[in-house]
Amino acid sequence: MTHAFTAAAAPGALPILGHGWALLRRPLDFTGSLAGHGDLVTIRLGPLRAYVPCHPELLWQVLTDDRTFDKGGWMYDKARALAGNGLPLCPHQDHLRQRRLMQPGFHRSRLERYSEVMADEITAMTASWRDTQVIDAFPALFDMALRTVSRTLFRTSVDPGSVEKFRRSMATAMGSFLPRLMLPRCLEKLPLPIVRRLRQVMQDLLHARDTLMAESAHGRGEDGGILSAMIAARQEEGYDWLSDADIDEQVLPLLIAGSDTVAASLAWTLHLLAQHPDAERRVHEEVDEVLDGRPAQWSDVARLPYTSRVLTEALRLYPPAWLLTRVTTAPTRLGGHVLRPGSTVVFSSAAVHRHPHFYADPDVFDPDRWLPHHASHLPRGAYLPFGAGSRKCIGDRYGTVEATLALATITHRWQLRSAPGSDSRPAPHSAILHPRRLLLRARPRQGTA
Repeated sequence: MTHAFTAAAAPGALPILGHGWALLRRPLDFTGSLAGHGDLVTIRLGPLRAYVPCHPELLWQVLTDDRTFDKGGWMYDKARALAGNGLPLCPHQDHLRQRRLMQPGFHRSRLERYSEVMADEITAMTASWRDTQVIDAFPALFDMALRTVSRTLFRTSVDPGSVEKFRRSMATAMGSFLPRLMLPRCLEKLPLPIVRRLRQVMQDLLHARDTLMAESAHGRGEDGGILSAMIAARQEEGYDWLSDADIDEQVLPLLIAGSDTVAASLAWTLHLLAQHPDAERRVHEEVDEVLDGRPAQWSDVARLPYTSRVLTEALRLYPPAWLLTRVTTAPTRLGGHVLRPGSTVVFSSAAVHRHPHFYADPDVFDPDRWLPHHASHLPRGAYLPFGAGSRKCIGDRYGTVEATLALATITHRWQLRSAPGSDSRPAPHSAILHPRRLLLRARPRQGTA
């Protein structure tokens, strides 16, 4: 039986700003509420009208037809100005050749080698913690993930000071990215204070990226890193058109995806476990049995099913990349609604992940909803933290392995509880969904710390 899709306009649009203020200040509340208005909901971002698919089938259509629903429009135009035309940002016409270039760097055999770097950095982080220490979770996890992705990119370590500089620059850039998107084009070339600030933020981030790349340049030719795999693919495939600058354009998106999103996912997961002792107990029992006093490694990932379900549920509730856009390249129909070429479609997995029709008690943290006999009833498109189709995140397995190893090692060694001063609300204005300030007090477990 064909589903009769409903369409509606979201209420509460403000003059000039539209729904932009709600998106900036209450990202999860706003996107999670849209499904209550219809399957295809129209919102306004300043003067721009955008369509949000809130039904899994419609979201699946958007993400798997990347020729019609291309990466473009106001969001990607401004993102490319910041991060270049790398794989996560490039339009359809550039995607296939860039994907082929990068795919060898994420082959399973390489991922197993990367897991050794992951385990090394995770172990170093957890070994540095002390009894009763209060950890600012997101920055700590970000530093670990950034060191990891730097080493897997370049096959060499970088200076801790450069890592910290990049982290601060990227935190500022990600925190100002959505306000930059909301800034009308007509104001971008005026000498306004906000325009100068946003321009400086971009320059600082690119300078911090260049510092990391300069420090690690000697590792580019070494076999085993993602960057060396790209260089080898260029030679093997005969991509004469591909310059070093083209390869360098892939670096910043990889650094962002490999650090910010991994850290955000882990921070939310640790927050949820601290609030749900029964789930925490089950994780402890599983990791204690599998790890038996040592750090997690590649062969353990498949032996941690409950830990994996915890991460899956955390990604459902708090998908890091919570707001992306597509632009239509031809006339098309979405949920029975005719979209003209150049129409903006907003992809927000949060609008589907908390849909009450597909998830019982959608706001409740329940890892067992991902047991096979429950999850098998979900329609395609109901769970898409990494996207879908040919544009699905190329590093999804990389991030999942790293998050599993980190969560297993952390929970095996430490019990974490919320500390005074913690603010677990989503950070406003940020392009990546992460807690504002998640403070966790560490206590050792089983004499392992």
